[in-house]
Amino acid sequence: MSGLVDGRVVIVTGAGRGIGRAHALAFAAEGAKVVVNDIGAGLDGSVTGESPAEQVVAEIVATGGKAVVNGDDVADWAGAENLIKTALDHYGRLDALVNNAGFLRDRMLVGMSEQEWDAVVRVHLKGHFATLRHAAAYWRGEAKTGNIVDARVINTSSGAGLQGSIGQGNYAAAKAGIAEMTIQAAAELRNYGVTVNAIAPAARTRMTVGAGGAMAEAMAAPEAGFDAMAPENISPLVVWLGSAESKDVSGRVFEVEGGKITVADGWRHGPSQDKGARWDPKEIGPVVADLLSKAEAPVPVYGA
Repeated sequence: MSGLVDGRVVIVTGAGRGIGRAHALAFAAEGAKVVVNDIGAGLDGSVTGESPAEQVVAEIVATGGKAVVNGDDVADWAGAENLIKTALDHYGRLDALVNNAGFLRDRMLVGMSEQEWDAVVRVHLKGHFATLRHAAAYWRGEAKTGNIVDARVINTSSGAGLQGSIGQGNYAAAKAGIAEMTIQAAAELRNYGVTVNAIAPAARTRMTVGAGGAMAEAMAAPEAGFDAMAPENISPLVVWLGSAESKDVSGRVFEVEGGKITVADGWRHGPSQDKGARWDPKEIGPVVADLLSKAEAPVPVYGA
């Protein structure tokens, strides 16, 4: 078997179902050795006792690929470290980390509990950081010993993180943090031979369909033709970002849905006015009105 990522060792978190499963299968189909991470959790993060990662590994092995199961909690510091160790122990190296694991506990901010906030921020934001931190430590060590590093990190943000989403304040905040952490990590790790990018995917998964209402209707499978919401549509970009071909792309966030790939423009300096001295509060109103008249209108929050 040979392909775009032939021989590269790739970790995919949350790879038992949905988009993560599609990533794992796509990497294996292109020749990668895959560490399939999943704890078998429900939509709210509760452990179900299921082993979907084993099923994905079985699918990969059945088609002649190489894969191994890891059941660590990515947001647990020692668990994230052991995840990286799993790749090193089984395959002797690590070339790409795809952070995908997550769950939802949706609620309007005014009714959200502290636990609902903490749980979602923990698995998404800390779960991305913990795995990235331990992988980066390995790659830095390799670079400092003179070994050539050509490594990739692909994080998973969301349209909710880029534009906001009514009823998903915890999730949106965590995903926004992931987008910014991607830019930060890209700047910090480039000297070690590591690129860091993120995707904001739109696809039909347990999380999106489970949201109900208009979103569930939008994510419904088409009766015929191209299934724009299939999770498998997201993976080609992720596989390419995990390959050697993407070495010149870093610090970027890509929105991807169906057959459409968009580069997210992100925060950047807009119109400004410099008085050259301290402003009087009474002067501010007309200044802000003028600046806003020159600035692009923000993208509407999902569900607003």
